[in-house]
Amino acid sequence: MADKNYYEILGVDRKATDDEIKSAYRKLVKQYHPDLHPNDANAAAKFKEVNEAHEVLSDAQKRAAYDYELDHPGARGAGGFGGAGFSGFSGFGGFGDIFNDIFSGFSSSSSSRASVQQGEDIQKEVVLSFLDAAKGCTKEIRYMRNEPCPSCKGTGAKNGTAYKTCDKCGGSGQVRYTQDTLFGRTIRVGTCDACGGTGKKITEPCPDCKGKGYVRKETVVTLNIPAGADTNSYIRKKGYGQASSTGGAPGDLIVVFRVEPHKIFKRKDKDLYIELPISYKTAALGGKVRVPGIDETFEYLIPDGTQSGTVFCVRGRGLKTRTGTGNMYITVTVEVPTKLTREQKKQLEEFDGGVDLRQTNKMRAFRDNMQSMYGQDPYKG
Repeated sequence: MADKNYYEILGVDRKATDDEIKSAYRKLVKQYHPDLHPNDANAAAKFKEVNEAHEVLSDAQKRAAYDYELDHPGARGAGGFGGAGFSGFSGFGGFGDIFNDIFSGFSSSSSSRASVQQGEDIQKEVVLSFLDAAKGCTKEIRYMRNEPCPSCKGTGAKNGTAYKTCDKCGGSGQVRYTQDTLFGRTIRVGTCDACGGTGKKITEPCPDCKGKGYVRKETVVTLNIPAGADTNSYIRKKGYGQASSTGGAPGDLIVVFRVEPHKIFKRKDKDLYIELPISYKTAALGGKVRVPGIDETFEYLIPDGTQSGTVFCVRGRGLKTRTGTGNMYITVTVEVPTKLTREQKKQLEEFDGGVDLRQTNKMRAFRDNMQSMYGQDPYKG
């Protein structure tokens, strides 16, 4: 077997100590183990080769014989390493214990997480009016969920004490499973099937939850919704989800918001957008109009010669949120009436400003919305 350089296979020097050999072996086992490379023939061959090298170099007597054969290539035979050496190799030299030592921490924590799980989250949708979302508000929601049983504190046992340590796993919630494979003995850690991973067995079930550890109840939660909430934004209430059936922490409540549209306002992040219809006279000569805001109306001066479609930015008139205040963007539309009396046409021709353009449908609708919200006429400066 001296045609294989076991030191090179493990990546160590010929003067390597036992600890260095063991460390190199562990690293390579972790890299090439078949459980991590299923159906990979190359990894399986490398894994077997690594074990073969470790089998020899970890045994003082076999290592000495191997070193002698390396130094004396013609010494093979019944008295040499080739004839003496591999009777103990078929079992991979106790590899299972070493592999378990390497992976036991990973398997243990993984199994523990699998056996004691957090309860499921609950998602609820709450519809907000545009102004409630913009200003912030308080909402109370009610929903049904599995709450941790108060009588047994979620243990499922009467008074929270009527249980004993699981005999099979000793309270760890995990058991070791040993399996002999082509590559040696493998030891893995799994969830205890006797206690379901809880580490305990209930001797007397809780009469209120019948041993489940939770009860079905209506839960009432008050939400303080911050200003600036938008569609698909959400609040997470930790611990208000479903109770765990394995003794873990309850899940969370996730409240997702859907904001209703508004008759006047549109928004993008913190900014507000409105379309403001004005008369031809105001557009031509300029004038003051009242503009709706989130909390109150404000006066805005339209400059003379304003064209339809002009956008004005009013800083600080957007939404007030925890991250700052947005702006308002006013798009002006100049409204021209579809029906004019003979006198009005005459006045328009004379351009004396006598045409009353408040009679267009769009301007009437805008005025009605303003009056219903604030009791004010936007066209009376």
